[in-house]
Amino acid sequence: MVSIAVFILSCGLIFTLFGIIRVLFFWKDHQVKNVKNWPAVAVLVTARNEADFLPRLLNSFDQLDYPEACLKFYLYDDQSNDDTGKILDEWCSRANGRIKIETGESNQDFSGKNGKALALARLCKVAQEEFLFFTDADCTVNPEWIREGVSCFSSNTGMVIGVTKVKDSSLFGKFQELEWWNTLIHVKIAADLSFQTTGLGNNMVIRKAAYDQSGGFEQTIFSLTEDLEISRLIHQAGYAISHQFSSKMLANTKSEPDLGSLLVQRKRWFTGVVTLPWAWLILLNFHFLYVPALLLVCVTYPILGILFLVSKLTFQSILFRLAVSRVGQKLNWPEFLFFDFYSFLINGLTILYYFYPSKIRWKSRSYS
Repeated sequence: MVSIAVFILSCGLIFTLFGIIRVLFFWKDHQVKNVKNWPAVAVLVTARNEADFLPRLLNSFDQLDYPEACLKFYLYDDQSNDDTGKILDEWCSRANGRIKIETGESNQDFSGKNGKALALARLCKVAQEEFLFFTDADCTVNPEWIREGVSCFSSNTGMVIGVTKVKDSSLFGKFQELEWWNTLIHVKIAADLSFQTTGLGNNMVIRKAAYDQSGGFEQTIFSLTEDLEISRLIHQAGYAISHQFSSKMLANTKSEPDLGSLLVQRKRWFTGVVTLPWAWLILLNFHFLYVPALLLVCVTYPILGILFLVSKLTFQSILFRLAVSRVGQKLNWPEFLFFDFYSFLINGLTILYYFYPSKIRWKSRSYS
C-alpha cells in the first residue's frame, strides 16, 4: 500500500516537473500574424437574470479596441425576470451593431435541454461574421481581446481558447482562482501538445466555418457542458484548437460565494468530466489521490513524506508562478500551502454530491 502511495506521489512530482519544462522551453504563443484587414467579428452573450453583473461586462465591451464597422454584438435575453432585458435594451440603443434577441419559449418547452446551448445555437444562426467570440454575462474582457483572438488563427485553427481569472479577494475566492489556474495550465500544455482539450465558454473564439462544419451548438443541447462538447465537435471536424495564454486574452469572472453554490456548479461540470478521454481521467485521479497518498507516507515514513510535501509545494508554486506570469499576473505563496488539501476536499465533496440523487440546478432551471 505504501509503495503505491509513493508511486502516486512520484508521478505527481514528475507531472509537475514536466509542466515546468513545458513552460520554460516549449511554451507556444499562438499570435501568428499582424492583421492589416480586420475581419468581421461577432460577440455572442447569453444572459439569464444577470442584472447584477451585466453592466460591468457591457462597460468592458465599450472599451474594446476594434474597428466598429467590423464588430457586432448579439445578446440573448434568456427569459430573465430581473432587469437584464432593460439593461440590454438601453445598451443596444446607444450604437449600431448591437442586437438583442429574446426567446418566446416557456420553461416547460426545454424538456431537459440545455437552455444556454439552445440560446447559443440561435445566436450562431443569426451571426454570419467570420469569427464568433463568446463570453459570459458575469465576466469582463480586455480591450485587446478581439484583436488578440483574431490574430491567433492560422489556416487550420478552428477554436482559440483564452484565459479566465477568478477575481475575488476572499480566501475562498483565492482557492477558486488557484483551481482555475491549475485547470488552465494543464489545458494549455495539452493543447500545445495537440491533445484534445475543452472549450472555455466564458472566453473562446470559434471560426464560423468551423462552427458550421461541426454541427454547432444544436448538437450539444442535451449536454450541460456545451463548451466541452463544441470543442470535441470542432476537433472531430479536423480543426486545430489553440490556447492563447496572454494578458490580452485575459477575462475576469466572479467566484462562487459559498460552498453550496460551488458544489452545484461542480456537479454540473462533473457531467462533462466523466466523459473526458482516459488520459485526462488518469491525470485527475492522480491529482485527487495525492493527499491520501501523502498522509499515508507521512504516517509510515515521516521524513520521506515531508520531503515529498516540500518538493511538491516547491515545484507546483514554480509552475503556477511561471505560467501565470505569462499573463502578467502574480500569486501569493501562502495560498499554495493548503491548495492541495482544499482541492482534495472540494473534489471529494463534488464526487459525493454528483452521485447524490438530486437534480442539477443551473440558472434557475433544473436538469435530471
